[in-house]
Amino acid sequence: MIETIKIKKGLDIPLGGTPERHIVDARSIERYGVKPPDVVGFTPRLLVAEGDSVSAGQPLVADKNDPRLTLPSPVDGVVETIVRGEKRKLLEVVVKIENLKLRIENSADDASKTLNSQFSILNSPCWWMIKERPFGAIANPDHKPKGIFVSMRDTNPLAPDIDFALKGREHEFEAGVKALSAYADVHCVKAEGPHPAGNIGTIVAAISPINKGEYIWSVNAQDVANIGRWVMTGEYQPERVISVGGPAAKAPKHYRVLCGASMQRISAVQMMDINYPTLNAEHQTTGTRIVSGSALSGTTIEADGFLGMYDQQVCFIEEGDKYDFMGWLMPGFKKYSFSYTFLSGLLRPFKALEPLMPIKPTYSFNTNMHGSVRPFLFTGSFERVFPFDIYPLQLIKACIVGDVELQEKLGIYEVEPEDFALCEFIDPSKTEIQTIIREALEVLRKEAVS
Repeated sequence: MIETIKIKKGLDIPLGGTPERHIVDARSIERYGVKPPDVVGFTPRLLVAEGDSVSAGQPLVADKNDPRLTLPSPVDGVVETIVRGEKRKLLEVVVKIENLKLRIENSADDASKTLNSQFSILNSPCWWMIKERPFGAIANPDHKPKGIFVSMRDTNPLAPDIDFALKGREHEFEAGVKALSAYADVHCVKAEGPHPAGNIGTIVAAISPINKGEYIWSVNAQDVANIGRWVMTGEYQPERVISVGGPAAKAPKHYRVLCGASMQRISAVQMMDINYPTLNAEHQTTGTRIVSGSALSGTTIEADGFLGMYDQQVCFIEEGDKYDFMGWLMPGFKKYSFSYTFLSGLLRPFKALEPLMPIKPTYSFNTNMHGSVRPFLFTGSFERVFPFDIYPLQLIKACIVGDVELQEKLGIYEVEPEDFALCEFIDPSKTEIQTIIREALEVLRKEAVS
């Protein structure tokens, strides 16, 4: 049964480039990347080498601190590349499909199979899909959560509609919910109201706030269906419908892909520049930023980068690296303004009239910050978009100074960086609030596991 909650505080950002409600099948993409840095607190131990043949669901890396936690290959193929960064930090394990036609035929054959043995998500390749709060890491199998939460509405700008993405997979979703219910009560919640109504943090705060020493688990709705597919057929196929759009997207669409898919083919179609992608050293600047995940809290990727482990959208946004003549002194009719800095803010319709408008205005946002970093200002704006029963400004200040005791009193265990994305968006001080929250949570997480 789907629960409903209503949220009043928040802000829906009118980002242009809404994808059309049509799904393009892109499961023929041949290269996939498994990215351990996408997983909070995961210390990877490599289990494969370049040139090794792997099968879908086979672990590629394991957590050094808990070998039960692994990141599997999304497809059958060969380990093409192992990418490392500074101090040999493992960044990506790239798998390339050798025989796409054979994989598709095998998937069709497997669809008729059912599991006769007792099912355990922990022993399946799907456990990494379950995240735990506080801290946002992979769920610890030794913890007893007080609930498992599934958001049935993603309110991020341009995010895919969950009902649309799950169309035709209802039975798999139900099987996934049943499998998860063996660990705790599953709450499938559809939140009404502006963003961040659909965030897990908002839902949990409204239904069952987290206190120190308590845990909740959360699963993406599409991953619930992927778990259900494994339960029903024994097939590991981490499939997702992703929205690809944004002001700089040429033809915004929805794509059906597998987790970790390479964005190179999709980027080539979506970029305004017909010569894109140009990946040579002298042609690094393309004028467009590609963000895996929400435009508010996602990660910048390269033209041939890979979809994030937990992401279900990709945004194309124009780089704001051009000089803005006279800046805020101009009227700014075409610029979005939350604080009424520009006249566009004064011309916004009253909230009560918005439902009556057939087409809501959108804006071509770019990455320009419209000013440099400045001292932290006390404006009172955060409370207007922050739906938690928490003082956001005081919590941010406690995180900046590193006062752990005060952080705990102010509710640090209830939040994740994405919950402060709107605060960062409207902050006139240009403070990297999400980074501050993540660093504070990492300090607490390391103390908890030590």
